[in-house]
Amino acid sequence: MRGYSSLGGIAALTTTISFLMTPAMAASPSEMRGKRFALTNCARCHAIDRVSQSPLEAAPPFRDLHRRYPVDTLAEAMVEGLSTGHPSMPEFHLDPDQVNDLISYLKSLE
Repeated sequence: MRGYSSLGGIAALTTTISFLMTPAMAASPSEMRGKRFALTNCARCHAIDRVSQSPLEAAPPFRDLHRRYPVDTLAEAMVEGLSTGHPSMPEFHLDPDQVNDLISYLKSLE
């Protein structure tokens, strides 16, 4: 009977921890759309998560972008046409909703 009581306590504790952690860990719809955009358009070269290495060595991981640029300042460049000084990166023109979604996702990686 004592083992059952301990297991019940562990189960209750696990449920409580899961409940407390869920709101902080849940991605907003905007973040999810931004992640999907990054996966579709950026992951071929950039690491778009918190741990992976970029497939293309010269492409900075998205989780590090906030160290190079204030992420909010990237929004204007994304609308006007995001391009870089290296030829392997395609030029992107994002609509305002896509920009907001991608910025939301980038901020979630900070």
